[in-house]
Amino acid sequence: MSVNTLPRQGGTAIAAQSNFIDAAGVETHYLTCGDPSKPPIILIHGGGAGATAMGNWQGTFPLFTEAYYVIAPEMLGFGQTGKPDDSDYSQDARVEHMKAFLDAMGLSKVPLVGNSMGGATSLGICMKWPELVSDLVLMGSAGLNVEITPSMMPILGYDFTVEGMRKLIDALTGPLYSASDEIIQARYEGSIDPEARKAYTKTMDWIKAEGGLAYTEDAIAQVKTRTLVVNGKDDIVVPMAYGIRFMELLENSTGYFMPHIGHWVMIEAPEEFAEIVMGFLARGGDHGHA
Repeated sequence: MSVNTLPRQGGTAIAAQSNFIDAAGVETHYLTCGDPSKPPIILIHGGGAGATAMGNWQGTFPLFTEAYYVIAPEMLGFGQTGKPDDSDYSQDARVEHMKAFLDAMGLSKVPLVGNSMGGATSLGICMKWPELVSDLVLMGSAGLNVEITPSMMPILGYDFTVEGMRKLIDALTGPLYSASDEIIQARYEGSIDPEARKAYTKTMDWIKAEGGLAYTEDAIAQVKTRTLVVNGKDDIVVPMAYGIRFMELLENSTGYFMPHIGHWVMIEAPEEFAEIVMGFLARGGDHGHA
């Protein structure tokens, strides 16, 4: 177990611990943060090149730990989680792996907060095992049949260069956000790890072959889990219209749409995002361990 110290407003620091657990044969890396006696919240990162739990969520850790014990796993093929050669890196594989992670951790009736591909994975769990999820937060979530536009090419056609990563992050974020060189370099270095690159290429090949990362609208409409749909109004990956469509399909959903924000709501506006999510969860039912 290793510990990374995260900055916190007011000068105090908060520690994120790095852990591993076997999830149906896949060594799965996850971060924990805060007081284990508090109710858990599960944060599932997105699927961009170089994506990790720390990179996606570190700005929100000090905020969520005020009310929750934060658990942030890394999906199949991402970060320090295993990248088995025999996996097809399909969306079903990610859903099955994340279900195995929840089982291995002994978690049920927990809130899932999913960004992009992590949103589609969270949604998939609600479709198959609704009893595991108390509340669902879909942030810029994949899962609907989104039109591929030229403005998305820096993401889909990422070329594994530093400049390519800079263009990818520019495409993922709104007009008011400027990524530091440190963030760009960290994402770039994560993306060029040989095993990560191979897994990411397989993941993107599957998505291209399928024509996107989508469930049927009928399947989405079967989900009855209490849901918060969050979207940046300047998100070009999952435009606002798709957030509205999720709300139309999910009968127990609430929506929150943020101006001047792109696909990285949790990075571009961590305080507002955490405040909205915690307010939504506080109005819901019980959370707890199995």
